[in-house]
Amino acid sequence: MNTEKNYHEIEFTWPEGFYSDGVNTGMREKRPDLGWLYSETPAVAAGVYTTNKVCAAPTALTKKTIVQSHKLQAVVMNSVFANSCTGKQGEKDVALEQTLVAKKLNISPSLVGVASTGLIGAYLPMEKITAGISKLQGKKTDTVTKAVMTTDTRSKKISVSFKLGDQLCTLTGFAKGSGMIHPNMATMLAFITTDAAVSPAVLQKLVSELADETFNQITVDGDTSTNDMVVVLANGLAKNEELVSSSPALATFKSALHHVLAFLAQSIAADGEGATKLVEVNVDNAASTQDGKKIAKAIVGSSLVKAALFGDDPNWGRVMSTIGATDAAFDPQNITIKLNDTLVVDHSLAVKFDKTAASDDLKGSKVTIDVDLHDGESKGQAWGCDLTYGYVKINAAYHS
Repeated sequence: MNTEKNYHEIEFTWPEGFYSDGVNTGMREKRPDLGWLYSETPAVAAGVYTTNKVCAAPTALTKKTIVQSHKLQAVVMNSVFANSCTGKQGEKDVALEQTLVAKKLNISPSLVGVASTGLIGAYLPMEKITAGISKLQGKKTDTVTKAVMTTDTRSKKISVSFKLGDQLCTLTGFAKGSGMIHPNMATMLAFITTDAAVSPAVLQKLVSELADETFNQITVDGDTSTNDMVVVLANGLAKNEELVSSSPALATFKSALHHVLAFLAQSIAADGEGATKLVEVNVDNAASTQDGKKIAKAIVGSSLVKAALFGDDPNWGRVMSTIGATDAAFDPQNITIKLNDTLVVDHSLAVKFDKTAASDDLKGSKVTIDVDLHDGESKGQAWGCDLTYGYVKINAAYHS
């Protein structure tokens, strides 16, 4: 997405009127495992959700809540237990969470979203959840970003500021995700807050479009979760003129939101379970955007490519083979490939290059694969990570 940069990254802070907290309930030993975020006033809400047919109770309820009113004022979230495949009891537990948060904040339960992540098939320990909700406070800290972490090695968070007219606005987002990452939209949680005023229709359109360009273009292991979602809340307390489809300032908000979503998506990919490097694939001159995106995501999702990159092996044949296995439109005799700026294939013919130097160049924390299809003017981009011994070890030990 090529847009003028009209926003600035700032130190993590919550937008006007937003508060959060995270506490330890005993579901895990030390780290916060329950958190919330809320707004002083009801906020316009938009979201995208898992496409997994086995949809967890909190995800289904939050989606229904947002679709019905396009409003939320609070979201309560937990890690450790996913509350997925828990039947009627899981639905009752989600409804109770809504009620408890609503009572604490003196708002309607219909303004409360719920999110869970963790092990599938286990019931929520509602005594601990209930006690934890009673302890939650309204703070301006980042503790909630840790409350949703599972196998994540670090919290993923960002704040940006920008102007809409004369009003200074803030966008702040955080996400969790490390394994079971293959969104469509799915496999991770992301929450974005802003004090900008945005119409419901515009916000939903932007979230759907930009999530497709960012979160839907990451993969760690090709698995799609039952739980996850991206939710954006806009409370309008910055007092800008409400953004509608014809607003001149809409481009500013869109570019800032795109930056936040792209940052979080790449942070998830870089923190893939056991990963040692972020992998970025850029496809240029594709016949269509769909073809470019499809090829880019196929490359970052290839186990053979990912394993080669873990071994610092400039094995371009695996990239070429992956491209050929897609149903995208392209000329197989006209493909150019670069690995970290090292030209390895030119118009589908091997190029002589220093393999030792190329291997050394792959040892860094980020690898970029550039593919030129010479077949159009469209682009595609995707992010992933290498496949390591650590991934297998983590998932072999992650028992229900």
